[in-house]
Amino acid sequence: MDVEVEEVAKLLFPDGIPETWKDNNEVSNYIIQLASCGVEKLGKEGAHLREERAAILDQTKDLAYTNYKTFIHTADCSKTIHNDFTSVESHLEGLSSRLPSLRTRVDTFLATSRSLTQSRHLTSLTLTKHTQLLEILELPQLMDTCVRNGYYEEALEILAYVRRLEKKHTDIPIIVGIVTEVQAGTRLMLSQLLAQLRSPLALPQCLKVIGLLRRLDVFSEPELRLKFLQARDSWFNGILKGIPKDDAYQHIIKVVEASRVHLFDVVTQYRAIFTDDDTRFTLADPDVNEQAIFHGWVLLKVNQFLELVEKDLERGVGTNLEAVLAQCMFFGQSFSRIGADFRNLLIPLFQKAALLQCEKNIRTANIKFDETLSSFSLMEAQQFSKSTYIAETQDKTRPPLTLMEFPPLAHYLNGLVATFNTLRQCCPVATLSSVISLIHKSLTKVVGAMVELHRLESSGFTTREEVAFQRMCSVLANDLLPHINKCLRLLYPLPQISHITGIPVPQLQRDNFGQLDLAELLAPLEHLLPKKEETFSAEIYLHDQLIQSDPKSELSTTVEASTLISETNPQPLVTSVEDNQPEQVINIETQETVIDSESSDSNLEVTLTGSDENTNIIVEQEDTIEQKESATEQEEVQELHGTTGDHVPEILVPETGRDDDASSQPNICLDQQ
Repeated sequence: MDVEVEEVAKLLFPDGIPETWKDNNEVSNYIIQLASCGVEKLGKEGAHLREERAAILDQTKDLAYTNYKTFIHTADCSKTIHNDFTSVESHLEGLSSRLPSLRTRVDTFLATSRSLTQSRHLTSLTLTKHTQLLEILELPQLMDTCVRNGYYEEALEILAYVRRLEKKHTDIPIIVGIVTEVQAGTRLMLSQLLAQLRSPLALPQCLKVIGLLRRLDVFSEPELRLKFLQARDSWFNGILKGIPKDDAYQHIIKVVEASRVHLFDVVTQYRAIFTDDDTRFTLADPDVNEQAIFHGWVLLKVNQFLELVEKDLERGVGTNLEAVLAQCMFFGQSFSRIGADFRNLLIPLFQKAALLQCEKNIRTANIKFDETLSSFSLMEAQQFSKSTYIAETQDKTRPPLTLMEFPPLAHYLNGLVATFNTLRQCCPVATLSSVISLIHKSLTKVVGAMVELHRLESSGFTTREEVAFQRMCSVLANDLLPHINKCLRLLYPLPQISHITGIPVPQLQRDNFGQLDLAELLAPLEHLLPKKEETFSAEIYLHDQLIQSDPKSELSTTVEASTLISETNPQPLVTSVEDNQPEQVINIETQETVIDSESSDSNLEVTLTGSDENTNIIVEQEDTIEQKESATEQEEVQELHGTTGDHVPEILVPETGRDDDASSQPNICLDQQ
């Protein structure tokens, strides 16, 4: 009895199988039959045996009923025979006493003769079949040699021959042993073929390996597809694991390249080996969808790729987000050729990565603002001369130079613009609301910090410090916040938003779409902002302080009224509507009047004359309010059409030296790319 049959017999007979059954082939075959049955059939086997037993009993009773006359006749005959045997017995008793010695001798002779005859027969047969027997006995060794040397065709021939022997001579123990040893060689061959599928393999080699696996007849067609995809997937995962993970950017780029090349190789090999033609004649299980196996594997690889991309993006790729997005989008587009375009699944990942980087940079800007504000002294705040502001050009992206008076605000704006420069590399329109929300929260903290500073330190402010703090609040409200809105407009151009939403650009402008709510941000700081009269007094006071601290500096006696203009009209005023070009614009950031050299006529004139005590403002304006608003809207539209939205000014704060007459201030530089 085989080992497997004995194990099943132990499960069926916990107390031990009867000795008479151990060598019974019928019992072994029946146990093997039970082992091959399913759970449902095993559950029904007991009832089947009971039914068969009842049928046999019924047949026996029917036989006794139909042949009772024969049984009676047999009994009579038996009685007669019994009498005859009794008489014979009496005669044989005498003979029996003389036969024991003869019986002993005859038994000895028969045993010796039988043994000699059997030995002679086996010897003669063995001698006759010696060559064939030797070949059969060497089959396991030959099988192992062929497999280890890669002679798979010969190994398959040996396997086919052994299977035929097994079918013909199942009851011969030596044949069973040979079959077992050959099956061990078959398993070795199977493991070698699967190992080849887990290594770099060209299409012809794949076709050869799959052909050998089919001839082994170990797997069904769906199982063979699964084994192929599992083996190739194991090889591909090994390639991905071998990519260094030190640099997230290099890792994700190499993952994209490896996935694009090797996955397409696997797909090509699969489609060349396995056909999904529904018209082919096959005996496959109709309940198994073989096409779903491949599609499920492709879906699995796409999900794994997205997980790798998400992990690397969470680690951070720096300023290379746009390059990573381009590579991933190209990979997704190329995957569309096999019906697996996953580019839409990449969008949320890169939006999340862009927002995380933006949030991190904004948090850093807030930390830098808090550190600078804690070490900043209002006594060091100095208003720069007009010659410094005149150096500023009409570049709309240039940050206000007034921020250089207050290092905390300058450093904070530098942090925000650095954030914008990073964000513009990968700036989906869908991130607009989230970016505005992050900036709004950040500015709320900035305003709160300034309010808290005033609450804690205002009692000890000198007159100069109070004026400087009001000036700082004014710069925050009139210069910093409008410039942030300009940067947001550059990042998210209204024509692009209009193209996506279908809302006209003028309506988006009227709704102030995509801009910070300045009124809400400045509400906590409103009581600290200087009034109109206080603004002029503060400027005059700061000019006096500059003159006293630096007698060599030359200041003009004419003071620009830009602060008042910025409070009444925060947008640049355009005087000419005909050609949509400004003839004379009040530059709010630099507090200077920029006059177009090509225009000799001016419809808007702002003049400030007087001394420190008497200030007269004359504003002559011939256009109506409606015309000015229309001109302003047209200028904004023209600016938007002239701006691609691809470039955001980069602000750098290099280390500057300390002059003799003024403290070091952060130098705000513009490097427009």
